[in-house]
Amino acid sequence: MKMMTQEEAKRICDRVIGFSKADECRVSIQGTRAGNIRYAQNSVSTAGLNQDTQLSVSVAFGKRQGTATINEFDDKSLEKAVRRAEDIARLAPENPEFMPAASKQEFKATPTYFEQTAAIDPDYRAEVALQSISLAKKNKLVAAGFFLDTLGFEVIANSNGVFGFQESSNLSFSCTARTEDGRGSGWVTRTANDARLFDPREASEVAIEKAIRSVDAKALEPGRYTVVLEPAASSDILNFMFNAFDARQADEGRSFLSKKGGGNRLGEKMFDEQVNIWTDPWNADAPVNPWDGASMQARERSSIVKNGKIESLQYSNFWAKKQGVAAKGRAGNTIMAGGTKSTEELIASTKKGILVTRTWYIRSVDPQSLLVTGLTRDGTFYIENGKVKHPVKNFRFNESPVTMLNNIDDLGKTQVFGDGRKSVVPAMKLRDFNFTSLSDAV
Repeated sequence: MKMMTQEEAKRICDRVIGFSKADECRVSIQGTRAGNIRYAQNSVSTAGLNQDTQLSVSVAFGKRQGTATINEFDDKSLEKAVRRAEDIARLAPENPEFMPAASKQEFKATPTYFEQTAAIDPDYRAEVALQSISLAKKNKLVAAGFFLDTLGFEVIANSNGVFGFQESSNLSFSCTARTEDGRGSGWVTRTANDARLFDPREASEVAIEKAIRSVDAKALEPGRYTVVLEPAASSDILNFMFNAFDARQADEGRSFLSKKGGGNRLGEKMFDEQVNIWTDPWNADAPVNPWDGASMQARERSSIVKNGKIESLQYSNFWAKKQGVAAKGRAGNTIMAGGTKSTEELIASTKKGILVTRTWYIRSVDPQSLLVTGLTRDGTFYIENGKVKHPVKNFRFNESPVTMLNNIDDLGKTQVFGDGRKSVVPAMKLRDFNFTSLSDAV
């Protein structure tokens, strides 16, 4: 895919806006090249490369809006897309929550693009699969995995003079290793913007070690246990909370942040004092675009939870105006502070407990308490006197991230997750984690 330059993108946006006869016009362009390789049963099954560039134009006559999307960029096609959007807008009912286009502003670039990741080619992808498969075969295991690398750019513009251009790169990898008889399973995942931070051999060795160690799992009675959750296990549960800091849901009584009798719990202490969560588009580990694509407003570094207290909520432009607060770009990442200890050090300080590699198939039970249910898998182990003693059968759990973050014994090192909206999450040692039943799956 030929990446658009900033100058080319600006010229196209100016042409689109110039064609519009509406009261306002908003344009976004997204270009993506995504390469992948997939393997299973120690053999590559598929490999591919998808490329596309799309332009979306949205116009408004008063509070009537219309949108059209196209992937052709000659003047005739661009004008046709604008006219289609205008025709839709004239037929559309008025949007009672319509908000005018953002005013002109500056965007400070974020470090989302790395040449080493952009340069990934089929040979690189094949080498990732080869290293993982070779290690599995050497250990008499069966491996399956998926590697994805993306290169892209995003552009926003509107008739008020807003213009933003940002390039990005990313890679993600997951691998499951199993014993040939299916009695042991291990798993690993990695995400990075910079390919120099990714080592397929190191990642595959993690999955392989867990597969070997998880054979002959013993059953433990369900109940409340001290747990050491690896970052991936923490992440899948906490994301239910990270996506729930919405002011409107809280104000309307639909959230764990709703206050009885009305209003929200902004300013209240809801978690252990070790809990600190924020958003920062310039974070070196999890950078994201410096703007919110929906509102075309600049993002800021903002504290969400500080020392356990709710510091801020996320507002749409409409709800910000209704509540009389300043409108800001909605967050693109969520970062939770961790500690300096490795997972091994968290285990070493545990007298009795359960080590969880991964949580899976998580579903919401009660949105207002954030209670969720899910399963452990791919490596669950019993800890005794600071050491992993033996593997245990997997559990189903019923737990809320709110409860979890009030039962913290210690926090470990963090890891990055996510291809689009990113999160940075630590390993966690927690008290009284609620395992409700056993699962026969490995």
